[in-house]
Amino acid sequence: MSKKNDLGRRKRQHEFELQREKADKEKREKKLAAKKNKMKLDSTDKKKKSKKGFQVGKKKLKTKLSATAKAKAEQAMEVDK
Repeated sequence: MSKKNDLGRRKRQHEFELQREKADKEKREKKLAAKKNKMKLDSTDKKKKSKKGFQVGKKKLKTKLSATAKAKAEQAMEVDK
């Protein structure tokens, strides 16, 4: 009998391949779980940066004027000119 057709050899090879596939599957699952956990942690740490307002020194001031305040500011600008 040739080495390829040896029954014992084929059984061992088959068991080895099954073991390897199982180990690869577990490894992929661990990577995926770690990736999901990392994504969860990263998403909670990040805060959205507001892009409204203008910068004075190192602090950002948010300016949101109401319609009446805007009208008063426009009138004041006209008076100054």
